[in-house]
Amino acid sequence: MNHIFIVLVEFYPSWLAMTREERGERANELKEITLKYPEVQVRFFDAEALPGKDYTDIIICETNNIQKYHYMWEEIRDHSVYTEGHMKIKNVIMGMEEAYKKFEEDSLNSN
Repeated sequence: MNHIFIVLVEFYPSWLAMTREERGERANELKEITLKYPEVQVRFFDAEALPGKDYTDIIICETNNIQKYHYMWEEIRDHSVYTEGHMKIKNVIMGMEEAYKKFEEDSLNSN
């Protein structure tokens, strides 16, 4: 079953205090982590200039493998962007694609 995670994150002023080159290097390191998990499709969206409360960016993750999604985030949380307090996960919204169809299929087959 396909799962989607909408991860709302906030980057703090300490992130913006870095040069654009430093931020680019660290962002590339984070992207390298995500590329280690091809089972998880990851897309990044900047939201700071748009209406939003308590978040500056949106990360959309789509996967059939929740374990790999979890492992990816474990690695991200070990990275200096997270451990040095430049970024924090503010909220995660999760959904399952057409889960009701799977429920109906399983329910009809079990009767």
